[in-house]
Amino acid sequence: MDFPIFKTKTESGRKFNLADLKERHEYFQFKCGPEIEKLQEYLTTNTFMAYLLGKKNSGKGTYSKMFAEAVGADKIAHLSVGDMVRSLDEELQDESKKKELVDFLADNYRGFYSLEEIMDSLQSRSTKKLLPDELVLALLKREITKRKGKVILLDGFPRNLDQVSFSLFFRDLVEYRDDPDLFILIDVPMNIINERIKWRRICPKCQESRSLRLLPSSKIGYDEKTKEFYLICDQAGCCEARMVMKEGDEKGIEPIKERLLMDEEIIKRADSLYGVPKVLLRNAIPADVAKDYADDYEMTPAYSYKMGENGKVEIIEEPWIVNDDNGVPSVSLQAAPVVVAMIKQLVKALKIG
Repeated sequence: MDFPIFKTKTESGRKFNLADLKERHEYFQFKCGPEIEKLQEYLTTNTFMAYLLGKKNSGKGTYSKMFAEAVGADKIAHLSVGDMVRSLDEELQDESKKKELVDFLADNYRGFYSLEEIMDSLQSRSTKKLLPDELVLALLKREITKRKGKVILLDGFPRNLDQVSFSLFFRDLVEYRDDPDLFILIDVPMNIINERIKWRRICPKCQESRSLRLLPSSKIGYDEKTKEFYLICDQAGCCEARMVMKEGDEKGIEPIKERLLMDEEIIKRADSLYGVPKVLLRNAIPADVAKDYADDYEMTPAYSYKMGENGKVEIIEEPWIVNDDNGVPSVSLQAAPVVVAMIKQLVKALKIG
């Protein structure tokens, strides 16, 4: 697929700290204020449903959160199929919630398994086994019912090529709410996802996620024994806990490579589906033209560390260059400029004003 490069660069020379909530708000107003205003006006009386399609760890949750931040969190709902399915385990332990689930499925589920078989499979569910498509469709309807009056950003559906082929699934969900619908297709190179995973660090107390290479905390430590730098959690109440690598992260994308390739095929199949508007988002820009399309502060920097003469850790910031899936040296964009592209394209896709 050919994802276009979206230009967010301005000639004003103004810079924003995109890690700061207040400055990020000012950034969105500066870069796409008129489009945000149009969307906000549209959302006073309308909603829509968007299917977020991107590789695992491509930033779907981050983009959803930032989009809500820019347009109005009270109007936006990020609905993750993975979270929905995981929450079933707790729900099935509560008899009243379990009865509510059974009653809803009795009215809304249609498929090739009986309701008794469906409930049995839910209670003996394996994390490696996907639920029947028809059941997922019914469960999504239930979650959509809970989010009346809100935009639905649906993350994790379709989950396979068959679901993309049956546009009936999409139509069924939209007619359930009588919304316009669209695809938001996200392109992130494999190497970027690989680096994100390998350098990810997690606080063992609060589960805050940072990156030693790409998004450090405000405090850096040095282990004399291993001769390695490490991140210190700066969240209140964590008592400066040492952030650690999640088990398996050292392998990068290898454990999920098959899943990533499947995600890629799903995106291509969705792009070939006629009759549904599409928003195309790309995370990486060829390095040789990056400065023509994005401001410096919109590009993801890379960080390294050294011990200063005073015994304090010094942080070195430099441009992060990584090869895209075609081997082209590229820079990775921060989330905010990608969301700017999303906002501007949504206005056109929804034919607002």
